[in-house]
Amino acid sequence: MHFVIMGCGRVGSTLAVNLENRGHSVSIIDSNADAFRRLPEDFTGQLVTGLGFDRDALRQAGIEDAQGFAATSSGDNSNIIAARVVRDTFGVQNVVARIYDPERAEVFNRLGIDTVTPVTWSADQMLRELIAHGPHVDYTDSQYGVTLIWVDIDESWYGMDVANIQRITESRVAYIGRYGQALLPQPDTVLQDGDDLWLLVQQQRTHTVQRIMNHHVQEDF
Repeated sequence: MHFVIMGCGRVGSTLAVNLENRGHSVSIIDSNADAFRRLPEDFTGQLVTGLGFDRDALRQAGIEDAQGFAATSSGDNSNIIAARVVRDTFGVQNVVARIYDPERAEVFNRLGIDTVTPVTWSADQMLRELIAHGPHVDYTDSQYGVTLIWVDIDESWYGMDVANIQRITESRVAYIGRYGQALLPQPDTVLQDGDDLWLLVQQQRTHTVQRIMNHHVQEDF
């Protein structure tokens, strides 16, 4: 598959190399030709000097044959303009933009443009390291208000089946980590001592679900 990347900074250059190492063809656009020095000497992708939202530069990079586009420059405005041009003008639906402002990122998510927000991601990772207990957010879809979380479990939940966990927490069990493997559970799968549990929850109920799982379960299941 062919991918086009806007911005040859640390993120863009790393992404380009990783895609090429997986066997994909890559074109990378940057307004500063010196930025291409970040790429290794054996990089074989196409280098285009220009603006990532310029239609001629995008065509030169092969956007009309691309299966995906990533806007990774340091400017929110440039990234979102480029993402919309690629999606609306060239019809590429697999588009992602790096957006530093979390509030703006949520707006663009609702417009159907996937975003990566370094500020939110970094804060979540630091919170995860600082706080031993509590929900660890692994993924949030702001467009639909759904979050994937790892939850800290009170031992009284061990022995309960997935159907009852979902009923009590009003969530969905995404998967269970057991003996180093990911288990995709059935409704009658029973939670065992030592299991790690990931739930899909409504975003606004993240901490409510964690409080439920932290406390002794009262029901006779």
